[in-house]
Amino acid sequence: MAAVLTGLQDKVAVITGAGRMRSIGRELANAFAHAGCDVVLTGTGRSPDRYPDDEQAAGWRDIESVADEIRGIGRRALPLVSDVSDEAAVRSLLERTIAEFGRVDFVVNNAAAARGADRVPLVDMPVDVWDTVVRVNLRGTMLVSKIFGQHLIDQGEGGAIINISSIAGKIFGPNTGAYASSKAAIQALGSVMAREVGQFGIRVNTICPGIIDNNRLDDVPRDSDRWQAMVASIPLRRPSAGSDVPNMAVFLCSEQGSWITGQSINVDGGHVVQH
Repeated sequence: MAAVLTGLQDKVAVITGAGRMRSIGRELANAFAHAGCDVVLTGTGRSPDRYPDDEQAAGWRDIESVADEIRGIGRRALPLVSDVSDEAAVRSLLERTIAEFGRVDFVVNNAAAARGADRVPLVDMPVDVWDTVVRVNLRGTMLVSKIFGQHLIDQGEGGAIINISSIAGKIFGPNTGAYASSKAAIQALGSVMAREVGQFGIRVNTICPGIIDNNRLDDVPRDSDRWQAMVASIPLRRPSAGSDVPNMAVFLCSEQGSWITGQSINVDGGHVVQH
């Protein structure tokens, strides 16, 4: 039995939504680089004046900073500003990836709409806010899966697509109508696609993270009763520090994960047990 994960060396991984300093995307990009992959990483091209205080204080440069980290590991990096909800932009992302690296092996759909104005009761939901969440989360995942999936089929060497969903798409909490709907749909999308592309040796799985101590939950003060209650709801009594989801993603892309497809896997400290 192999002591380390195999089937990753010198492969090419595309990670969307990888520019924030304290984020799953950055951790994903670094994890695939440490596993031996060259990495394409996307961001929205947000203006530095929109960076949170900790990023500004650190001199953060979004996807350029993550690309520098990947190069420091000894792997190649291609940082690209891209809108995953725009078909032409996704086709351009594929073209630039192939022009730079000549192939694609793994795709991780991590890009997601920012948390904020969508966290209201459905009857109070502004329709444009709903549209933004669904466009980025669901349409973006579909477009990247569709366009890169066709390339994986044409390439003829198998591969893997990983969708980043959320346990919110299983527990359906109040005031999460747009987010939970989009994430539940991503789980359905991944399972359906897995049945379609399995014949080509392509696996499609969805990871459903739980509570992670990163930028996405910065609207909840860490010393607040609300945060303490969130942590207390986790059977392991701690949030993820950030590496747990990337560890699962890398495993699912490895040879050791090669008989797993069509699954929605919770990585959440035991928070939920739904399939």
